[in-house]
Amino acid sequence: MRSFRKEIALNIPQRMDFRNITPAVEAAVRESGVREGLCLVNSMHITSSVFINDDEPGLHADYKRWLEQLAPYDPSPERYHHNRTGEDNGDAHHKRQVMGREVVVAITAGRLDFGPWEQIFYGEFDGRREKRVLVKIIGE
Repeated sequence: MRSFRKEIALNIPQRMDFRNITPAVEAAVRESGVREGLCLVNSMHITSSVFINDDEPGLHADYKRWLEQLAPYDPSPERYHHNRTGEDNGDAHHKRQVMGREVVVAITAGRLDFGPWEQIFYGEFDGRREKRVLVKIIGE
């Protein structure tokens, strides 16, 4: 069994945004040489997310609006106790919890085995600095 590890660096200038990282993950699968196996993709930060969905701008706008309603940005310590530590990103932790940490995709015949319209996205909820996504591939 083979094991392959790669990091994807991202620096999102907005506080909240989504990026399609499917091409970078596909490149890692090719580089790994794994033909049959599993590909784990996870955010290595507690204020960002990795998830699978459709690459449709209206859906992404809906996510942003919905997440902001669930956990509005508010740097004050009144809304989020986390902000009493000197941080201002209590909302980002909640958004990450809702959107999830990672995805696992099957690799079949050397390719990500997606359903129709599925793509892998990085969700940023406290941007403006470099962050990393781990791609871990195991298989044969």
